Amino acid sequence: MLLVVELPGALHMCIFDELQSQVRVLRATHTKPRLKALTGLDEQLLNSLQQTRHPGLALQQRSIQGESVLPTPTVPQPIRIKTWIPRESDNLSDAEEARLEAAVEEAVRVVSSLLSVNRTVGPLLLSRDRKKYCKFLWRNSTTINYNRCGRANSNYRTETCLDVKIPDVHLAGCDIYPEADSPRRTVLRPEGAGLPDTDFLLYLHVQATDKCRAEPRVLAYAVHCQTDARGRPVAGVVVICRDGLTAAAYSHLTAAQTVIHELFHALGFSKDLFSTWRRCPSSSQADAKCSPRGKVTHSDGSKQMRIYTPSIMSALQRHLVSTDPDLGGPLENLDASADMLSSHWESRVLQGSIMAAVLGDSATVRIDSVTLAALQDTGWYSVNLSQAQSLVWGDGEGATFGSLTTCRDNSSSFFCTGSGHGCHFLHLHKGECQTDPYLEGCRIYKPLKNQSECWKKENSGGSAEEHGEVFGFDSRCFFSSLIRQMDRSDLVQFSSSVGGRCYRHRCTGPNGYQIQVSGSGWVDCPAGGTTEIKGYHGTVFCPDRRLCLYPDVTPPLEPGNSPLNCISRQVQLQTNTLLLHDPLQTLSQNKTWASLRLPAGGAVAAALLAAAVCFLAALLASYRKCRICGVRIRTVAPEDHSEL
Repeated sequence: MLLVVELPGALHMCIFDELQSQVRVLRATHTKPRLKALTGLDEQLLNSLQQTRHPGLALQQRSIQGESVLPTPTVPQPIRIKTWIPRESDNLSDAEEARLEAAVEEAVRVVSSLLSVNRTVGPLLLSRDRKKYCKFLWRNSTTINYNRCGRANSNYRTETCLDVKIPDVHLAGCDIYPEADSPRRTVLRPEGAGLPDTDFLLYLHVQATDKCRAEPRVLAYAVHCQTDARGRPVAGVVVICRDGLTAAAYSHLTAAQTVIHELFHALGFSKDLFSTWRRCPSSSQADAKCSPRGKVTHSDGSKQMRIYTPSIMSALQRHLVSTDPDLGGPLENLDASADMLSSHWESRVLQGSIMAAVLGDSATVRIDSVTLAALQDTGWYSVNLSQAQSLVWGDGEGATFGSLTTCRDNSSSFFCTGSGHGCHFLHLHKGECQTDPYLEGCRIYKPLKNQSECWKKENSGGSAEEHGEVFGFDSRCFFSSLIRQMDRSDLVQFSSSVGGRCYRHRCTGPNGYQIQVSGSGWVDCPAGGTTEIKGYHGTVFCPDRRLCLYPDVTPPLEPGNSPLNCISRQVQLQTNTLLLHDPLQTLSQNKTWASLRLPAGGAVAAALLAAAVCFLAALLASYRKCRICGVRIRTVAPEDHSEL
């Protein structure tokens, strides 16, 4: 997956499907255990050898991609993702390393709080590709070495994943049987020690690759390269473009969201894996009771390719408030391959989703319920669906929302016409009515390239005072034609068109709020209506069902208080997240976010406040979804956006 850092108005360049199609994915198969019972002396010797090769590694039964000698636990637990930095990665400065560590640690923590698996028993040991190391197999089924390798490939060196060399310590051994009927064997490669406490191994490659150089806006790309016997990915690579860590405009939240996006691809949100998703009993995930789902993608009546699985359909029906049985998860058709499949959601329908083809400003990206539902329907994970972030885009708009027809008929205030200025749909940014190739002619308000953020005090100045604008953390964007009153003799000299303006707001209840402009007191702004301000000419349009309904839609905070922590703090993680350098150097181990919170009693208060905010968000979301929508309600805005 190639992900571009998007400045407002810029586009991502996504080639995940192209890259993944070039990778040979190894899938483990169940075989009989090869390890015999160890005597006390054997155990002591093996422990000694393992401690020498991999310090801190205790003796455990090993698993080859989930091929366990011991029974698999039946209760899913948070996925343990271990990150390994290969020696090929560029040497990073202390500042770059700190940025990388913080972003990856937060991303892994969030993903681990969302996804649980039936954990790998013993150290994870990756497979070797027999087609690489073996020149021919014994094919006579009557011989004892049937289907075993009879001769080694002299050119075999090691295993790779997207050009990253996999260390031998992570790999299973392989043997050569020179004679068809003789048990005599030659060890071509010895058994590696494997990685303990690991359910997914992420090779994190930091370098200015050719793909990074080809497009300066590229931030990262990824693939998965090995799966366990049930098809669940257990190893993959994320390449972080070096320049992305040094750029002056570096954003911690953008970097963390990028890694989450890449991880979701590598963990199963991939068109190459749709056909391998599994149907599992609700009581357990990823166990022997699961069965293949088969083909889950089909084209609807408008030739939109969709995923039809239970959790996805249910999540989308709840989001759009529709009972349409054909409402499957829509896949992006712009980057679709010959099979019409894509590994991204359709941007017109799920704008702002973490798995849309275009990720905008980090404040607008959401880990949404439809994406989490898709990961649930893989059959490999038990997903904490309650921790989904609010996806405001299209909320309650009905089954036809986002179609090429309805996006142009002014039936939804989420879309616009013309090329005027207004507000992004989250009302955190001023916006300009634009389209892009993914929108296929539909137009939306995208954040302005410069000074679009209402929450930044430094954006004050210019004509802001004339229009009564106030910038700050509690400010939001409103469609407005306000302009300060002048002397009566000057009235003919001014005219104010409607545009996006930043004013302070405060909530008075669900979907209820007041606003404050420069020099005024707090004034009621009736949702779906308009208001006027003393001392100003013009009108403020008060958006309906956009403000004071989504407590988790807030401006970005400091890294330690990232909106992503609203997810990760809800689950007490017991994961062993490591960033390891090759050779076997621990960069960080068993870290928590305690160092980034308030000290002493303040830490408890901050945690309780975060939990309360998240609980309120879930409560209000439930309220919105459960209420009866007898009429279609839309935001009041200028009737002709082309005049903005």
